[in-house]
Amino acid sequence: MAAAILLADMDAFFASVEQLDDSTLAGRPVLVGGSGRRAVVAAANYEARRSGARSAMSMAEARRRCPHAVVVPPRMKRYAELSARVREIFYRFTPLVEPLSLDEAYLDVSDSRRLHGGPLEIAEALRSAVRDELSLAVSVGGGPGKTVAKIASRRAKPDGVFLVAADEVLEFLQPLRLREVPGVGPVTERKLHEMGVATLGQLAELDPGLLEKKLGKSGPGLYDLAWGRDRRRVSNDRERSSYGSENTFNDDVEQREVIEAAVIAHSETVAWRLRRAGRCGVTVTLKYRPSGSGEGWRLVTRSRSLAVATDDGAVISREAMRLWDDEPRHPPLRLVGVQLAGFEAERAPQLDLFGEAEVAARDDVAGSAPSRTALNSALDDISARFGRGVLKRGA
Repeated sequence: MAAAILLADMDAFFASVEQLDDSTLAGRPVLVGGSGRRAVVAAANYEARRSGARSAMSMAEARRRCPHAVVVPPRMKRYAELSARVREIFYRFTPLVEPLSLDEAYLDVSDSRRLHGGPLEIAEALRSAVRDELSLAVSVGGGPGKTVAKIASRRAKPDGVFLVAADEVLEFLQPLRLREVPGVGPVTERKLHEMGVATLGQLAELDPGLLEKKLGKSGPGLYDLAWGRDRRRVSNDRERSSYGSENTFNDDVEQREVIEAAVIAHSETVAWRLRRAGRCGVTVTLKYRPSGSGEGWRLVTRSRSLAVATDDGAVISREAMRLWDDEPRHPPLRLVGVQLAGFEAERAPQLDLFGEAEVAARDDVAGSAPSRTALNSALDDISARFGRGVLKRGA
């Protein structure tokens, strides 16, 4: 029986959370982001998108296109809290959950069919649970592989389900335009257009050796995808030697505010996964892909080791942004991501009285180096079940 992979993607997540917490925003266009002269949009709800506003756009342009939009500042910790509660729902259906960011995760439900029904039944059940318990909408795409599930999730939006059966994969994939394929950006698209290729079906007719010569290591991967071959599996958190989260921007981004917002979101995702797995790491890695670098196969990575292992998102994001600020150049980015590695074997971080702990305390980073992984995990579980604020840290 073919694998069954779902990609669950929260609809306009940041903006939806703001509407959830403030009933006066219901039915109104909402932009999440700063209000300064160089501010950018971190998220736009569907009411705002209908007027042409979208994420990564300058706030000034978004407000010009949607003058009646309400602008609210981002609250990353609140988004991370609700993201954790959504993930707890996902884990009811399968232990194989691979978060990509705060609002997106793969689920392998191949072995869940006997208990929960087929992929459609599972998709509808998890959507109903998220809606009933959290009043949030999630769209679900599905197929026999990750890439098909990813593309299908876009077809499912907003607030829907789109599944591709194993015997429908080629019929689904080959008519796709190149820009609809994850990882194909303007540079690769231009090179393929020069070869007379506009769809995956046309790409499937080419020699894979030629594709490798023209596109580098991405060529054979695209050829396999055009024929529906995608053997990547959903990774359970405990199997991983590192934990990472990344995103590719729709448009090149160079504003520090947008980059920092993405880094914070990815750091919180990584931290939540660490706490769920009961692990702490010491090596923070920032990775980014400059625009115009041959479709980004020049992936830049910068790493720094902490004095104390951590599972705290604030510490991770702080170190990742220090790595970015230390770079001699800050080019426009196509992709940005955060990773943590160097794990201590299933144990909590130790207190370094004069190292990272002192820095974290001075920076007022709650739950940083002195915190215990077990305590964080317990707090995550309680918050997921009963809501944030039921328990608070003592002074």
